[in-house]
Amino acid sequence: MLFRVGLNLGDVIIEGDNLYGDGVNVAARLEAIAEPGGITLSGKFHDEVCRKLDMSFVSTGEKVMKNITNPIPTFKIEVSSLPKAEDSIKTETTIENSNIDSGSKTDDSTGGNPPAIAVLPFSNISGDPEQEYFVDGITEDIISVISRYHWLSVIARNSTFVYKGAAVDVREVARELKVDYVLEGSVRKAGPRVRITAQLIDSRSGSQIWSERYDRKLDDIFDLQDEITETIAASIEPELARSERQRARRKTSDNLGAWDLFQKAQWHMYKFSKENVESAINLYKQAIALDEEFASAHAGVSVGLIVLVGANFTQEPKKCIESALRYAEQSVVLDDQDPFCHYALGRSRAFSFQPEKAEPELKRAIELNPSYAHAYHGLAHLYMMTPGGDAEVSGQMMNEAIRLSPRDPLLWVFEHMKGATLMSLEQNDEASEWMEKASRHPSAGFWAFSGLAACQAALGDQLKAEESLAKALEINSNLSQAFLEDTYPGALLEYKKNLKTAGLH
Repeated sequence: MLFRVGLNLGDVIIEGDNLYGDGVNVAARLEAIAEPGGITLSGKFHDEVCRKLDMSFVSTGEKVMKNITNPIPTFKIEVSSLPKAEDSIKTETTIENSNIDSGSKTDDSTGGNPPAIAVLPFSNISGDPEQEYFVDGITEDIISVISRYHWLSVIARNSTFVYKGAAVDVREVARELKVDYVLEGSVRKAGPRVRITAQLIDSRSGSQIWSERYDRKLDDIFDLQDEITETIAASIEPELARSERQRARRKTSDNLGAWDLFQKAQWHMYKFSKENVESAINLYKQAIALDEEFASAHAGVSVGLIVLVGANFTQEPKKCIESALRYAEQSVVLDDQDPFCHYALGRSRAFSFQPEKAEPELKRAIELNPSYAHAYHGLAHLYMMTPGGDAEVSGQMMNEAIRLSPRDPLLWVFEHMKGATLMSLEQNDEASEWMEKASRHPSAGFWAFSGLAACQAALGDQLKAEESLAKALEINSNLSQAFLEDTYPGALLEYKKNLKTAGLH
């Protein structure tokens, strides 16, 4: 049996064997929205436990609940992050594998190779045969767009359109096409409006790992087709990557191929601590040892080294940047069509204070994959770390990054950068709101709290500014004005000035 669990923290009224009150009502509603085998918790509960427990939490947004006055912030626990008890009844392991069919294998069918996906023809359920061209166009465009994801193998249209109009078993289709994931959907038109639904299924377990519904006005059919295509493609990419990271973590250390090592490294990277980033770099290097021409692994080492510098996790920033440049340059030599490689080269050149060489690389990454949220962030960051950079343009790029990947594992980084662009424009009230959002994420690094402290100081709330700065220093005791000036010479002037007011020496 799969159980749903809802957790809330609040006052409870006890009358005999009965429990009453908003605290209980919220918990009951959280249980109802939890995934089968999943755990959903309120923002209040999350705030109390997120820094005390070694598990991953994912924000699922604010939910309006019946008979509850204000929307409730909600989070879910990534069950694959729960600790496993090897010698116990293995309750945690049962929860972790709750989305895996009891008759299926837990390891992947590809032997450690990059995953494959099939996009089945979307169904036209509007009863209007004239809409077939629109429905087929959406399917074809999604296939085209996700083919830009260099790490993902996409089955060609001719192979998937043979299933058009047929009632299919997704897992049977997956076996026939030898794919790990299947995307399917439907289109319903009613008057001037259209509703499009899509769901992403892990063919190895048969479980749904993502679904979404889009309601739009049918003004310009081609603009709508482009918008929906880009939105769906951008939404499923991080979900696929998250699924691959979790799958790699489940595999034993003696059964890891280069792709598995790469995905395991990615999992560590998103934890954003010194130890995790160093572990990621080591795993990327292990992947290279197994496959010297694995371009993405070379790029991964480069990005990891840059994170060590940007997060103030190293005492040798110059050495790290020099090494990051070498790995990034080699990655592009190995595969100049991989946007991740151009992103890595752009980031390493940005930290080498070569903005004129960094910019074309980051733009090339976006050209290769217009849905690449991290490349938009990288370009915005480049402009912000360049003296005289355009904060307004950077802010627009951060809007695009957040729109493209609203559930990104590093969403707090995006939100912090958005706040930094607003602070540079002296729009401190709005900047503070973004910094608040960034600081609420369980994986938030010291930047989220230093940004919040800077905003609070700019707004004249010295006590709160000092409290936020103390949290930043608790995470990174090496944070200093000298570090900021070395990393961002002549840039982020408002940020640095406000942090000085908050008390940073």
